[in-house]
Parts: sequence; structure tokens; C-alpha cells
Amino acid sequence: MASNPAMPLGVNTTVTTTATDVTGLHGKLESWIRIRLSNSTAVVSDLRKPSESGMSSTSVLFTVDWADGDGTRHHADLVARVVPEAAALPVFPDYDLERQAIVMRTVAANSAVPVPCVRWIEPSSEVLGRPFIVMDRVDGIVPPDNPPYVFGSFLHEASTAQLETLQRSSVDLLAGIHSIPDPCSLLPELGDSTDVLRRHVDSERAYYEWTRREDGLRIPLLEKGFEWLEEHWPSNTSEAVLCWGDSRIGNIMYRDCAPEAVLDWELAALAPRELDVGWFIFFHRMYQDMAEQFGRPGLPDLFRRADVVARYEEAAGVELQDLDFYLVYAAIRHGIIMSRIKRRSIHFGDCPAPADPDEYVLHHCMLRQLIDNQYTWETK
Repeated sequence: MASNPAMPLGVNTTVTTTATDVTGLHGKLESWIRIRLSNSTAVVSDLRKPSESGMSSTSVLFTVDWADGDGTRHHADLVARVVPEAAALPVFPDYDLERQAIVMRTVAANSAVPVPCVRWIEPSSEVLGRPFIVMDRVDGIVPPDNPPYVFGSFLHEASTAQLETLQRSSVDLLAGIHSIPDPCSLLPELGDSTDVLRRHVDSERAYYEWTRREDGLRIPLLEKGFEWLEEHWPSNTSEAVLCWGDSRIGNIMYRDCAPEAVLDWELAALAPRELDVGWFIFFHRMYQDMAEQFGRPGLPDLFRRADVVARYEEAAGVELQDLDFYLVYAAIRHGIIMSRIKRRSIHFGDCPAPADPDEYVLHHCMLRQLIDNQYTWETK
């Protein structure tokens, strides 16, 4: 569990993640690494969990040192991304690590977008208790989610020029991902290019049903959101591109406000580019609204809708279509995730169940205003 006293009164930052103990895994991991390196001298050290580990998976950090037959010594700082244990009530129904690895390797091979190097995939549960992938560790800093970076982070200490660099380069990352040629051929694992928006929305609806499979609780606001999507369905969707899926700065590692690595590819999909752009704009604005609700200034000049759109269209050389649809869809998608996280918090005793089912959605006020066409994206 983690709590931050810097947060305003009323904001719950206590989130139970996992009780995984990595101290007993050293021997198995070291043996596994020696097999992967074909080197019996490999030594694993500094095995630990990071202080902030996400809810969608568990990360394990470690270092490996080894020597070749000719005496050449090697050193690697690595991170294992581990499928969450069932007892931790995972946020998503499945975790296809092999697909994530394939996507990351494809991005690395076909673009200048920085992604961690994926070294190995372990599909069994014999080593760390669950399947995992091993990647090179990247040095840098990630804008925090708990509490959100708008309440206080390295971004508040950055200069105007640094924030401009961060905004420009972060939006350029999206354009870079979306510019990867012929993603359908490169990534058949993500399906074909036929009606990708419908496939994506149907998948989100199935995910919503999965989140309520145990308690049967319906969330009227989310169901109204799906009805809104059908009523406002775009007449023509843009081409299918590779979408990151979880496109936000909380999944980017920075150094001096410049991106060092793009993380968390578990939601990658073939979809219209507006899916990523809408998620990117929505996520920052949701956090900014939260800061203002608690009397904090936040970062009101960062990632304004008009600025993000202008920069993206310049970098990608395309005009975005039906962005209002994708902004509402982003709020619905995140609402489903938040309803699952709320259920987890209730299950672990972090908070009580709300009387109003709509309050399982953290940003229920914002989503309701979006659906009712009463939300404004202009700076307040």
C-alpha cells in the first residue's frame, strides 16, 4: 500500500497492488538467466521490486554480471515484467506478454520511437510464479499517477522551454508510432484492418461485462456512454494504424524532459489514430480537472487540446477526424478501468463501496458532461 501526505484531504492514494515477495526467487532467476546466456558464471544481484509498482502487472528489477570465455566482462541492468497473480484481482482479464514483446520489437525495428529492448520471454510460471518478459532497464523518470503528476512532480520544476520540449516530443512520439508502415502485415497478431473501430469498441464492451461478472453491478453512466457511441458513430473512420493504446505521459520515461522510453504496450491495437490522440488529451485533462477541484493549479498550459491537435497534425501530416467521438470514448474506456480498480479497492478494504454505482468511475462528473455535450475543452 502507498499513501502520499502531500495530496489534498479527500483524495485516496492508498492502493493495494500485490504482496509478491521476490526475496525467495533469486536462485531460480539466476539459474534461468544462466541458461538464457549459456553462461554458468552469470550472477544475479540487487533483486527487488520498485517502490512504485503498477496494478496491471508487477515489475522486478535486477542486475546481471557475467564473463565470456575470453575473460570479457558484461553487466546488464534488467527489469522483468510479470503477469499479476490472480489473488491480486488483476485489472485486465488476460496478459499476452508474447504479443506485447512482438509489438515492442516491431516498433523498435520500424521506427525511431524509443522502446526498451526485449531480451527474453518466459511463458511458464516455474521461475517467478507467473509468466514474464525481461527487458533492458532504462534510466529516467516517469510522471507519477499516484498521486497524479499535476499535484506535484518534476514537471512543476521544469522551465517553460523544457515543458515545451516535453509536449512537442511526446506528441511526436504518437505520430512516430502511427507512421509505422503496413502495421497489419507487420503485426498479424493484432488482427486485420477490417472495421477496426467496431472491433475495438466491441472488445471494450466485453471488458465492461467482464468487470461486473462477479457482483453483477451495472454502472448506468458507462452503459449510457456506450449508447452515446452508437448514436454518434463516425460516418468515415481514418485508416488503421498501430495504436499504442495507453498513450499518456505516465507511460513515458523522460530524461531532461525528453523521452527515453515508451512503456506499457499491453493495450496496443490496430485502430484509427484518433484513438491514441483522444486518450492522450483526455488523460491529462482529467488530471488537470482533478487538481483544480482541490484548489491546486496543476499544469493548465500543458497538453491543451488545440495545441496537441496542431502539433500532431503537423508532425503526422494528416488531419484528425471526429475527435469529439474519441474523447468521449477515451473517458468511457478509462471509466471501465476505474470501475475495476474501484472494485479492487473495495475488496482489499482500501475504501467503502459508494452508494451510487456511477461513482465507481473516478471521473464520473466529467464523463456525464461529455455525454450531455456540456463539457468545454477550452482553458478555464
